[in-house]
Amino acid sequence: MEIAVRIEEASGAREARFPIAAMYNLGSATRRAETARPHQEEVERAGIHIAYSVPAPRIYPIATHALTTGHRVEVFGQTTSGEVEIVVLAAERIYVGVGSDHTDRHVEQTSILWSKQMCPNVLAPVLWPLDEMRDRWDACVLRSWVDGRPYQEVSAGAFLPPREMLRILRERSLFLPEGPILLFGGTIVSLAQELGFGTRWEVELEDAAGGRRIRHHYEVVDLTARLKPEHRVPVVNPILPR
Repeated sequence: MEIAVRIEEASGAREARFPIAAMYNLGSATRRAETARPHQEEVERAGIHIAYSVPAPRIYPIATHALTTGHRVEVFGQTTSGEVEIVVLAAERIYVGVGSDHTDRHVEQTSILWSKQMCPNVLAPVLWPLDEMRDRWDACVLRSWVDGRPYQEVSAGAFLPPREMLRILRERSLFLPEGPILLFGGTIVSLAQELGFGTRWEVELEDAAGGRRIRHHYEVVDLTARLKPEHRVPVVNPILPR
C-alpha cells in the first residue's frame, strides 16, 4: 500500500510517497493507566471485550489495504464510529500526524481485531517531522467532531511518546517487515463518555506553539441503505445470541 502525503517541515513543504510495509493500531497507549480507563469502560458498556490479560498497550496488526487518505468510508449498517488518534510513520525519519481508527462496533462485540479490518484507518495526508517539534509535542492537542458536534479533545502528552510506541512495537514483535511502518496510537474517552455515531467525522491535530494544525474529514456511507428495506440482507446473523 503506497500513500501520498504532504510533509510540512522547517525548510518548507514537499510531496512524498511511502510504500507502507506494515500497519498497527495500539490500544490503551496512554502514559498513565487511569487515563485509558474511561474509554475502556465506554466500550465495555457497548458489549466490547478488552483483553486485559495482554499487557497494555495492546497491539492490533492491521492489513495495509485497510488504509485511506480519502474523504469517504463505505460501511455496512449504522453501528460504525471513528475516533481521533496520533499517527506515527517510521520511515527515513519519524513523522507524526492524525487519523481515525474507524470501527464497526457491532463486529467489535465479537472481535476487536476483526472489527478493525471491517472499516479503514483514515489518515490525514499531512505529516510533520517529529524531531522538529520535540520541545512542544506534548502540548499539541487532538480533537474530533461527529456531525459537527465536539466528540473528543486531549493533549498529545496523555499518550506514550511516539518513539516509545515504536520501541514497544519492536520489542513485542517477532519481526517487522522491511520498509515504512504506520502506527495508529490509540484514543481516549469521548466528551460524553459514550460511543458516538454519525455520518461526518472530523479529526484535528493542533500545534498551537507552531501556529499550525492538521485537519481532515470524511463521510460515512452505509452501503445497505441503497436497497429497499425489504431487500436488505441482514448485516448480522439474526439467530446468533445477542
